[in-house]
Amino acid sequence: MQRRPPVPSGLPRGAGGPGGPGRLPDSLGGLRLAGAVPLDPKPATPPPPAGPAPAANGAAGPAAGPLVIDVTEASFATDVVSRSMQVPVVLDFWASWCGPCKQLSPVLEKLAVADGGSWILAKVDVDANPGLAQAAGVQGIPAVKAVVGGRIIGEFTGAVPEREVRSWLDQLLAMVAEATGGLPGASAAEAQDPHLSAAEAALARGDIETAAESYRARLEEAPGDQEALTGLARAELLRRVNAFDPAQVRARAAANPDDVEAAIAAADLGIAEGDSAGALAGLVDFVRRASGPERDRARAHLVDLFQALSDADPAVGPARRSLAAALF
Repeated sequence: MQRRPPVPSGLPRGAGGPGGPGRLPDSLGGLRLAGAVPLDPKPATPPPPAGPAPAANGAAGPAAGPLVIDVTEASFATDVVSRSMQVPVVLDFWASWCGPCKQLSPVLEKLAVADGGSWILAKVDVDANPGLAQAAGVQGIPAVKAVVGGRIIGEFTGAVPEREVRSWLDQLLAMVAEATGGLPGASAAEAQDPHLSAAEAALARGDIETAAESYRARLEEAPGDQEALTGLARAELLRRVNAFDPAQVRARAAANPDDVEAAIAAADLGIAEGDSAGALAGLVDFVRRASGPERDRARAHLVDLFQALSDADPAVGPARRSLAAALF
């Protein structure tokens, strides 16, 4: 896996709730299957035709049209979200400067052709489409994410061997069929709250303000909605980071290690750049050294960051334990 400085900003899109296309196991042959993470499950345009109608046993027929496509932010809703209502779509996040991408992409293309339309390969250039990389939580490339019914249900990162990719695809498709009896179709979209749909669509096009407003609207109706709480925390974090000058943030934090606002800004920046473990550890260390209102301010911000990342991020659990030890 390669990281480019700076990697397109992204927050880990942790496992969502049990809605969508069934609750699937969390691992497949060493490669991770996430819980369903919604993208924009209520597309503005109807799903395009995707080959023969589902068979009697509920399995989807092969996709019509190209098996390997290039996707942009403008075409994402139609080419990925809508298409995934009919056939699984596998996203390949890549860049021209990424050596491992040049190893993995031909493997994915070969397997897509070999499988004859049982899934579609959608290639996303992260340099040309940073908003898509950000919305999907891409932190390093190559990154591969499987989308079914408008939701990310599986993913892996790095140029893994062809046999492991083949195993991942086979098990993914089999488990989707077993869990859902085929693809979820439009009914999965109809179950999505309209405010959450609007928020996800706004994030996909990089409109953070609209996303935040939509999450707040959802929380007015359902104050305890965890997806909305996490989404709002992420949107607010991205909005803060977008106003930063990264060099100034780092310089201020280095020059003023006891400045709580500098420590908080450095933590925000680290998370947006993909280093959640380092960012959380740095702020926990500040809590350990500080006292009074500054300590309380840093502790409260850590709690907000835990919400933004969700427990699906492997850095959150250790950071929670470290924070507890620092406080007590």
